Amino acid sequence: MAGVHWNSESPASDRHPEHDREIESLKEFDQVASTGSLAGYRIQSIDLMDRTFALLSTDTAESVFLGCAMEPDAAAKVRAGGALVFPPIPDLPFDPYRGSLYGPEALFEGLVDAGYDATPDALTYHWYQDTKSDGDIFASMLRSIHDDAVSDALDEHLAGAQVVGIMGGHALERGSAAYAGAARLGRRLARDGLTVATGGGPGAMEAANLGAYAAPFEDEMLDSALEILSKAPHFGPSITDWARAAFDVRRSRPGGGSSVGIPTWFYGHEPPNAFASHIAKYFVNAVREDGLLARSNAGVVFLPGAAGTVQEIFDNATPNYYQSRGEPTPMVLVNRAHWTEKLPTWPLLQALAVDRPMATRIALVDSVDEVPDALVRLRGEATS
Repeated sequence: MAGVHWNSESPASDRHPEHDREIESLKEFDQVASTGSLAGYRIQSIDLMDRTFALLSTDTAESVFLGCAMEPDAAAKVRAGGALVFPPIPDLPFDPYRGSLYGPEALFEGLVDAGYDATPDALTYHWYQDTKSDGDIFASMLRSIHDDAVSDALDEHLAGAQVVGIMGGHALERGSAAYAGAARLGRRLARDGLTVATGGGPGAMEAANLGAYAAPFEDEMLDSALEILSKAPHFGPSITDWARAAFDVRRSRPGGGSSVGIPTWFYGHEPPNAFASHIAKYFVNAVREDGLLARSNAGVVFLPGAAGTVQEIFDNATPNYYQSRGEPTPMVLVNRAHWTEKLPTWPLLQALAVDRPMATRIALVDSVDEVPDALVRLRGEATS
């Protein structure tokens, strides 16, 4: 949480695990409480109803309890002992103090029996719609706490990882050649040892996460998955059918590879995809977009997209231009015709790069098959 890691947008490489005083599980709580002191720790979203004796007998000076259920006597004691206690908030469809990233099962709980509208993901979006414009500072505070907690969990998850971001449009349909190409790219990059990170939504984002999920399996697994998914090509007609097809793939081949999805409730019409093993879902889209790009320390791949992808290109180009995050990171744009004719972003990116260090970190390629070699080349130039 923010009390320990003040900059929620800091890349994973800037984290200092030795300074981490967060407790995010009962196992961690029991280990620390057994020393007789929780002083200075941040205890995050743990059910402590069965830990009353430990709380009554342990030093809690300057500790912070975030969303931890506990008996009234225990809560009174830890407050009297110098702790700050932020109690759980009843009737919320999400946990603002969560200590870990989401998984697809958590966001889509209830999908099979009751459909998408009954899932925590949909209920949270409706809560957001109801509260975002009413000016209630309490709801705004809860959203901010949640997003900061998610950023903290994301940094912890990505510590030490080589992350490659894959950006692309949400409209890309399952069953298309472009969707299959994005999935092959995600699989190749995951097999190369990179952590694939996407915007976590449908289309190209889902395809890249699917590819990473398929990475540990034989090549035929991806072909089979693409066939299953093609029966629900787009989320528009029915998010329920679209998501159920993804879980059919997961059930048929459990234990897939890991990747990260970073979606947002700001775009409520875009559901998260079920192939990202770790999901950092935000209320504030600007925090989500900048955080995804900032954490893509091994480079960013831009598949064909529309306005959102164009925005992401220049959101990434700006810190590369000014070197505000250090050395520029690789940028690879895919599909020459798209980025030079349909949406001529590449000429402007080239013009920005003239006489700047970023000039050797950008590339335009014709197909996804060229991306891995382009990333290797650009990363090599970055270190030469």
